[in-house]
Amino acid sequence: MKHNSIAVANAFAATIGIFYIGCRLLVGLFPDLMFSIAQSWFHGIELTKLGTWNLSMATFLVGLISSVIFAWVTGYIFVTVYNYFNR
Repeated sequence: MKHNSIAVANAFAATIGIFYIGCRLLVGLFPDLMFSIAQSWFHGIELTKLGTWNLSMATFLVGLISSVIFAWVTGYIFVTVYNYFNR
């Protein structure tokens, strides 16, 4: 079964965009909890030495746009490789 590369890339990018916005909202509402979760995802690395959260609109937009673009490219490459191996 061949998948449409553009549709899969769009779906993956939209999903990452939704997750990014959700994560940003959680960081704004529960900064200490989210900091603890982030630290656990990085195997306990001492994140407090990096400083505090920077929740400006500019960093939000740069993060959102760059993560969605990265997700779109990743989705496109994934489905292209999938279709190749699925022949």
